[in-house]
Amino acid sequence: MVDVAVIGGGPAGLSAALYAAKNDLETVVFDTDESWMHKAHLFNYPAVRSISGDEFLEVTRGQVRDRGATLQEAEVTAVEQTDDGFVVTTAADEYTATYVVLATGGDRSLADGLGCEFTDEDVVDVNVDMETSVEDVYATGAMGRAEKWQAVIAAGDGAAAVLDILSKEKGEYYHDFDMPSDVPEL
Repeated sequence: MVDVAVIGGGPAGLSAALYAAKNDLETVVFDTDESWMHKAHLFNYPAVRSISGDEFLEVTRGQVRDRGATLQEAEVTAVEQTDDGFVVTTAADEYTATYVVLATGGDRSLADGLGCEFTDEDVVDVNVDMETSVEDVYATGAMGRAEKWQAVIAAGDGAAAVLDILSKEKGEYYHDFDMPSDVPEL
């Protein structure tokens, strides 16, 4: 059983995993390493002068691991809602999770399979916190945006989703803000 299952390992999924694991939620990321970031080069990402998409993924995966998330190189074949949360299925295993963050880019099939509502633009209908019509399922990045596919927007969506999860877990709005004294040694 994990708290948060993140499906997709691009900017949205890794951002979600980073925030979740940093805040002590048991987190697993499922990634097939087919992110469009492999074709990208970032010049327009805050605090990044210039970085290849491959390097961005490598650095961000390291951050996610350092904060305690587990990265599984596996394709998720199904997600099913149960009375206790969700069952996430891969070819090799099943995982149970309280929350699911979908970060699969333009592939919206898992959201469709869960019964998430879609907009007239044929994207997943999400609220400002990235929650779908299925409670405790979040859709981030390109899943909920017809045309605004930018790494920085996707990363923000992943953070917004997990801030909502953290707020639910704590029973009040949670503001993730660190001071220099909070920085752990890595």
